[in-house]
Parts: sequence; C-alpha cells; structure tokens
Amino acid sequence: MSTLAPVMEGFFTERLLTQRHASAHTIASYRDAYRLLLGFAQRRTGKAPAKLALEDLDAVLVGAVLDHLERERHNSARTRNNRLAAIHSLFAYAALRHPEHAALIQRVLAIPAKRVNRKLVSFLTDKEVYTLLTAPDRDTWVGRRDHALLLVTVQTGLRVSELTSLRCCDVQLGTGGHLRCHGKGRKERITPLTTQVSDALKVWLAERRGQPTDVVFPSRRGGPLSSDAVAVLVTRHTRIAATRRPSLAAKTVTPHVLRHTCAMRLLAVGVDTSVIALWLGCAARHSCRIARTAGRDERRYLWI
Repeated sequence: MSTLAPVMEGFFTERLLTQRHASAHTIASYRDAYRLLLGFAQRRTGKAPAKLALEDLDAVLVGAVLDHLERERHNSARTRNNRLAAIHSLFAYAALRHPEHAALIQRVLAIPAKRVNRKLVSFLTDKEVYTLLTAPDRDTWVGRRDHALLLVTVQTGLRVSELTSLRCCDVQLGTGGHLRCHGKGRKERITPLTTQVSDALKVWLAERRGQPTDVVFPSRRGGPLSSDAVAVLVTRHTRIAATRRPSLAAKTVTPHVLRHTCAMRLLAVGVDTSVIALWLGCAARHSCRIARTAGRDERRYLWI
C-alpha cells in the first residue's frame, strides 16, 4: 500500500469525522477536490490512484492541477482557492504523520491562494421583491408552495440547505412566531417571523398537513426539495416577474441573492451588523462587507 492511501483514509475518518465532526456538505467538497487531484495525477504519472505515493503529489503537480482547473475546466479563481484549501488541509494532516516528507509538504503548503476581486453584493429592492412574490400562480398547489417559500426566504434569509431541511416542527406560529434551524457549522439558531410570514405559513401548513418531522416545503412527490430545485424555481419566477418589473431582467437572482436582500432590508431599518450576523447565522465580518458594499441611495428601502 502506498503512503498516500492511509493518509487520505485517516484524514476523512480521523480528522473530518472524529475530530471536526464535519458535515456531509464539507466532506463532499473535500471528496470532489481529491477526485480532481488524483484523476489529474493519474493522467500525469500513469499510476492508478491506489498506487500513488505522497511524493508523487509535489508542488509542481499541485500547481499544474490548479492551472488545469482554471484553463481547461474554466473554474473561477474562488473555486481554485477552495480546491487549494482542501489540498492544504490534507498536506497539513500528512505533515504530522510523515515528517520524512516535510520539505515536499512545506512546498505544497507554500502555494498561495489567488487574489480575487470582491463583487458588489447583489440584492432586490422592495418593488422587485413584491413583484417576485406575486409571480407564483397561487391557484395551484405548487404556486402556493413557491410563494410561501420565497416569502420565508426573503424575510428570514435562510440558506438553501436550511430552507430545504426545515421541518414542520421547526415552525412556531402565533405570539413570538419563529423558525428554528440547524445552520452552517452545526449551529442552531432561531429566526423571528413577521405577522405577514406567520399568516402565510399558517395557511400553507394547514394545506400541507404534514407530520412534525416532514419537510415544510416538499416536492411533488412529498420528499424534500433539492438545492437545484429551489434555484430553478427562483429563476423561473424571476423570469415571470421580469415581464412586469424590467429591472429584474438585468439581475441574476439566486436563493443567495434573496439572503442578501434580507440582510439589506435589516440594514435599511437600522439593525446593527452584529445583529444581522446572528439573524443570518454568518460571521459578523460578512455582514460588515454587505454594509460597506451597499451605496447610500440603496439603503432607503424599507420593509413592505
């Protein structure tokens, strides 16, 4: 057995699962990065992945992999940096178990991330939000589901993964209405609901008739929606809304843009960025970046 195989096995079982208790999404991200790395190394060296040794993955090969991602796979610099971070994590783990390869490992760890330009945060105005919320056909079951889903997303700023995994028992209506979700980093948080959203969810859940452990927003088959399905429905309703609100046609509206919209609405009514960070379940510095990239004229939008 090569030196690489036990290192990779230990990285997943010991470091990610046992020590870090990494989520399924995190593990899948590392898995995909290493698939690309091993596949490229196999083509470059002619060795099967099971026979690759740690010394086969030197800094020259890792640099070639990163160039391959950008030039041939047309990955963005941000994606390249994510793959590099996964490789750095693996080699940092290997450094403790194979000190004889310290020089090789240090050269890989010294490969820098590529600097990227930060884009302005995209979000919707109140008029655009209103038009988007009226786009679903509420004469149909799917339209009523989509309307409730979009309304919850804009008001709570939940991530797609949090939205699709939301259970009926996580929704508390009435006085002090709120949603309870398990977010990124296995953190649990409670997000308040406005009267408008509480009323909409009350009507939807009455029609949904789900058990406490059932998802709030199911697919036609009754199972949870996938992240791709949510992105598709947001795009579809944005396209419909753009026929009545032309400014939407110039924007790429995604579920994450609706999350930004929630943050900007909170900022517009004077909520402190540290509170916004707690509301969204993200780092305070991210909320501060949202605040800095928002123009003064764009802060005038209030809750509808």
